[in-house]
Amino acid sequence: MGKSSLLNAITRQQVSIVSEHAGTTTDPVEKPMELPPLGPVLFIDTAGIDDVGELGELRAARTRQVFDRTDLALIVTDGQWGEFEQAILAECGRRDTPAIAVFTKSDVRVPPPEAAKELTERTLPWVACSALTGAGMTELREALLQAAPADFIENPIIVSDLVGPGGMAVLVIPIDKEAPKGRLILPQVQAIRDLLDGDVMCVVTKEVSLRDALARLTEPPKLVVTDSQAFATVAKDTPPEIPMTSFSILYARFKGDLAAQVEGALAVDGLLPGDRVLVAEACTHHPIEDDIGRVKIPRWLNERVGGPLRFDTVQGHDFPEDLSPYKLVIHCGACMWNRRAVLNRILRCREADVPITNYGVVIAHSLGILERAVAPFPAAREVLAARKRHSMAE
Repeated sequence: MGKSSLLNAITRQQVSIVSEHAGTTTDPVEKPMELPPLGPVLFIDTAGIDDVGELGELRAARTRQVFDRTDLALIVTDGQWGEFEQAILAECGRRDTPAIAVFTKSDVRVPPPEAAKELTERTLPWVACSALTGAGMTELREALLQAAPADFIENPIIVSDLVGPGGMAVLVIPIDKEAPKGRLILPQVQAIRDLLDGDVMCVVTKEVSLRDALARLTEPPKLVVTDSQAFATVAKDTPPEIPMTSFSILYARFKGDLAAQVEGALAVDGLLPGDRVLVAEACTHHPIEDDIGRVKIPRWLNERVGGPLRFDTVQGHDFPEDLSPYKLVIHCGACMWNRRAVLNRILRCREADVPITNYGVVIAHSLGILERAVAPFPAAREVLAARKRHSMAE
């Protein structure tokens, strides 16, 4: 009993199958739970990466995918600390992922003194515990709280900082075929909550009512935020002196690196008909007629480029190991993911020298309104200004 037993003990539920034989876990097992004071967390029980054979390599590949979306790693060992554990720690270090060494089965063995000494000298937190007796579980939970990234404790801001306390924002929310019946999509709900937390007033309207909503206000709002699919209409109906952006662009900042994704969108100008573009969807929704990622964005880009591009689509945690065939990667807002997962994809694209952008940013650029859409964000404005200076120098 090792990783799976530990996960069951932390969650206090029978989440993973437990066996005395190594290799019982074949695919990552995910368990969402509430862990005060961190709030909602997702534990992922992985297969080992030291398995052998063809099946073992498949298990290891699945496990390596999990590294890219991990905020905090538990390196679990049943009493040894050697080259294999050091390799896992190095993988975490390459991604700047904090880690905790966990020595299980403390009811039958203690951590090797030399390993404990080494970890202490390296200031790497470590805990000895037993899933069977419960010994050390409190210390493990305390270590989780201490090692958790700061953004788990500090509530990041989505939009309220762009408006300020006492200000007003207008949110434009089209109700189309992809809107869940009776509900709003997560970015819209989270934006409303963030505005309320920031003591900001918000007006919510559909795109067809925007002009009327603005006319009824006694003073203009500090910001208009729209669904990216309504960018063209909203840009036309919003007076130029009122700042305007989209939920997707807000999420490019909230979940990733907005400046990098603005720079990635500019790569559209170098695309030629026939070039391959990868569209990455974080969730595994069922696409419908006129789907944003599979129909609308390809249509707008083909019009911008002047001919058909070749589009590939991946969903969920699937992402090509080899990105070299692609001239551009377009990612959704990743509202269901943590920021580290998005940043890791941006990192992988940079390492492969492939530009990456997101839905809202590339839509704004395709429609010729990128400069206006990113005007509220200084770092993004600087990317565009640098491009202009470079063009003038040439």
